[in-house]
Amino acid sequence: MLSLNPINQRRWAQFRANRRGWWSLWLFLLLFGVSLFAELIANERPLLVSYAGDLYVPVLVSYPETTFGGDFPTEANYRDPFVAQMINANGWMLWPLIPFHHSTVNYASEQAAPAPPSAQNWLGTDDQARDVLARLIYGFRISVLFGLVLTLASSVIGVLVGAVQGYFGGRVDLLGQRFIEVWAGLPVLYLLIIMAGFVQPNFWWLLAIMLLFSWTQLVGVVRAEFLRVRNFDYVTAAKALGVGDTVIIVRHALPNAMVATVTFMPFILTGSITTLTSLDFLGFGLPPGSPSLGELLAQGKANLQAPWLGLTAFFTLAIMLSLLVFIGEAARDAFDPRKTFAGPNS
Repeated sequence: MLSLNPINQRRWAQFRANRRGWWSLWLFLLLFGVSLFAELIANERPLLVSYAGDLYVPVLVSYPETTFGGDFPTEANYRDPFVAQMINANGWMLWPLIPFHHSTVNYASEQAAPAPPSAQNWLGTDDQARDVLARLIYGFRISVLFGLVLTLASSVIGVLVGAVQGYFGGRVDLLGQRFIEVWAGLPVLYLLIIMAGFVQPNFWWLLAIMLLFSWTQLVGVVRAEFLRVRNFDYVTAAKALGVGDTVIIVRHALPNAMVATVTFMPFILTGSITTLTSLDFLGFGLPPGSPSLGELLAQGKANLQAPWLGLTAFFTLAIMLSLLVFIGEAARDAFDPRKTFAGPNS
């Protein structure tokens, strides 16, 4: 177990004292952990197949239809009644909890798409007869992973720029602030929509485009912390001893600035997920067919006669963003020196 210094022990105790934030953290980690294994939970391929005494793992390996006595060398369609009959006659199939991939069209649905919730499709189907619950699990994973990567990348750039501005000050700080004022004043959503019109949007393109504008969020707080710390006696003494600027920034000043950075990161993550959802809702986000919470919201708007679509997306976003906000509030309290040094019950 990692040993924490006394200050971090107090911060951890203060974080745990915030019961809402503490349980929100565990619930969010549980939901995210489950979504990481989406292929094992929702898939159109069986987890395990026993055929003629041999075991196969279709969820991990693609097998041709000829492996199971079929006529075609193409990949086996395990939902095909003919293929299923051949396998069941000489073995068995173990299906995931949800026997649908996010792209699987349920041709066996007894009702026209979008179909309401049923024993076959627990949250119903969308307007293309795809299982809503499967798309929800995959969409949740993509949203969180996108938000995490964007938050970490933008935080690294924002901390670096803020550290340089605050530490060196003077003309570097002046020019940097004027540039950030202009850059931060640009209409980000409109620029994202325009840029998405020039390139085929995908996960990495959207990440790169949004990273161009999201890194400015932490510059202000990091810069202010470095402006304060650079005049402290231990920084002045380090300079007098000939310690390099890079060492002073990384070793002596950066730990103080990381307090504000860690406090803001859950809120930056919330904003990243919201922006991706907005772009998907407007049709400028992930490629068509990708599992997306924003696309599910758009389907709910276009199919008011199918309220399960809009309600599913709404409650998923409401719960996910609320959990992140509660975690951010607990982190903010944990790093607040007035509460941390007064004890966890203050």
